Amino acid sequence: MPAAQNHLIDRLPRPDRLRLLAACERVPLRPSQILCRSGQVIRHAYFPIGGLISLLTRDDEQPSIEVGMVGREGMLGMSLVLGVGRAPLGAMVQGAGEAWRLAAPALKRELLLSAALRRCLNRYIAISMAGFATSVGCQHAHLLAPRLARWLLMSLDRASGRELLVTQSWIARMLGVRREGVTEIALKLQAAGLIRYARGHITVLDRGGLESRSCGCYAASRLEYERLLPGLAPASAPLPPAIPG
Repeated sequence: MPAAQNHLIDRLPRPDRLRLLAACERVPLRPSQILCRSGQVIRHAYFPIGGLISLLTRDDEQPSIEVGMVGREGMLGMSLVLGVGRAPLGAMVQGAGEAWRLAAPALKRELLLSAALRRCLNRYIAISMAGFATSVGCQHAHLLAPRLARWLLMSLDRASGRELLVTQSWIARMLGVRREGVTEIALKLQAAGLIRYARGHITVLDRGGLESRSCGCYAASRLEYERLLPGLAPASAPLPPAIPG
């Protein structure tokens, strides 16, 4: 069987990986699709193989704010691994793709059968908890410009290629800021030759330049992933040359 295209599943020994995949269903991820709401019973875990999922806070007085992302480097449904059956955060598809979907009882069974799966997912949970803390600190301590650069890099890490299908309104919602602020900074990044933006498409032209504009939170998160799950950090390969135009 070819690679599962999800870093966590691909890390498992072959017998464990094949047994897990046999219990999974490959499903599409559609933009703005709600996979779970905060406080709801979690019925499935998702292991993305493409696309991007935003993890959102719930606030009855303010719009939801993104505190994390899940792509092919991770999973949605970490609470199940901890024996908690309700979702602490909401989850909405940000970018279209596909995922391996596993019913909650099946995940529980696989965790009992596979020490490698338990070890891998426990490490991923540790990475995610550190990431949530970093996101909260970043939101309160850093200016919008480096936060936007970090957000673009994190999204790019979990996407395929160099293009993101996302509007400035969506980015503003995820960052908890006004759209006008995102527009102003995006125009500056475009003028500097770092990105190209047109009609809901953002193309990263200079990843290194974008990293230099990001806050230190981005590099810290990458290092933590590499420390706990060596060789699986997102965006391990450089981007291909940009096409002029």
